[in-house]
Amino acid sequence: MSTTTTTTHAVVAELLRRIGSGDADAIAELYADEVDWKLDWPDAEHGRAATPWIRHRSTGAESAAHFRAIAEHHVPEQAATEIERVLVDGDHAVVLGEIRQTARSTGRAYRARFALHLTVEAGLVTRHHVYEDSLAVAQAFEADA
Repeated sequence: MSTTTTTTHAVVAELLRRIGSGDADAIAELYADEVDWKLDWPDAEHGRAATPWIRHRSTGAESAAHFRAIAEHHVPEQAATEIERVLVDGDHAVVLGEIRQTARSTGRAYRARFALHLTVEAGLVTRHHVYEDSLAVAQAFEADA
């Protein structure tokens, strides 16, 4: 395993550990000043009041707000994430898994499969692209569903 791959794997493992702990500021420490941050949702769904964390970002400082918003809009006692695989190739990593959450505003539980593509450079995350079951998330937050 190359040094780059080893570093990428270590940073991703630490990022996942910090996400699991829920400390938004500690999570943000692992992001570079400039981050290519994308969520694969329809553009019309970005920035909705019910799901404010769903939007593109461009700085590491914004990552803390992302994780705070997720925590604020979900029931923490009813949340779980299953990581099925972490695939690392040089400075790229893909995390595959499933999240289980409950929307605080509606009380509806949901499950969403996801893939998270990360890039690590100089020990910091510079790319954070999420591909998830956006329909499951959106339906959980629909007021009239």
